[in-house]
Amino acid sequence: MSHIIITVESGSDMPKDLALRYGIHVVPMHISFGAQTKDDRTFPVSEICDYYDRTGKIPKTSGCTPEDFRVLFDRLQTENPGASILHIAYSAVTTCSFQSAMMAAEGRSDIICVDTRQVAVGQTAVAVRVAQELEWHPEWSLQEAAQYARKTADRVEMCFVPRNLSFLRAGGRVTNAAAMVGSILNIHPLIELRNGYLVAGKKLRGNFQKLIPKVIQEFVETNHVQRSVLWLESVIGLSKEEQQIAEDTAHRLGFQSVRWVSAGGVITTHGGPGAFAVAGYVSRE
Repeated sequence: MSHIIITVESGSDMPKDLALRYGIHVVPMHISFGAQTKDDRTFPVSEICDYYDRTGKIPKTSGCTPEDFRVLFDRLQTENPGASILHIAYSAVTTCSFQSAMMAAEGRSDIICVDTRQVAVGQTAVAVRVAQELEWHPEWSLQEAAQYARKTADRVEMCFVPRNLSFLRAGGRVTNAAAMVGSILNIHPLIELRNGYLVAGKKLRGNFQKLIPKVIQEFVETNHVQRSVLWLESVIGLSKEEQQIAEDTAHRLGFQSVRWVSAGGVITTHGGPGAFAVAGYVSRE
């Protein structure tokens, strides 16, 4: 058994069963509904949609604080004397969380923080792969585990597709006019992770359900995704039928297994209901 404990932010949308299976601990990010702030993963994400329906606004998300990390780091090391901590972090350029983790780890040689340059299911894909490798290499030092985490982060790709532009409009990421045109023309932007940044790529047009297999196939083929496992993420509102289409597409493309992740408060706020994401491990030269 490894002496290294992995931590991630709640914005990774780490499934509870995987967190339990690999002993991964989750640090809460935060969602503010006006004057009220709640910890991510402590309330149903339907509250985000209800808030938008009532107010026409989306909640505000914020990263973990240094105190959030200090509390968890101290507890883990009190409960596990001699253990080291590897924090596998949410993209540093999108939130203050990585900096907060670094502040909490300052002066502690038994804690290392690694920026995955990923969010949501992409971050989970990195953390789970590292946790699996630690089971096979319990003798690894913290430095060796961190080196492997950085290597893994370089080999994960992710993209997601909002169902519509309403939440992006409410968050100020697109104009009212663009959202209106997008609705009329049935346009869905493809959002990709590039060096940690969420970048709007091509604009997809057409029925959302019919776009799902096209997005997955292009993502897999363009990125040369390894066929061991495909990670898929659903945001509330993605139908069972649409999830099945995504899963069938993955199997048709030769994936040995498919792992679903359910979006928490952060990605729901930014992507809106009915969005979906895909992530995988890629081969690099």
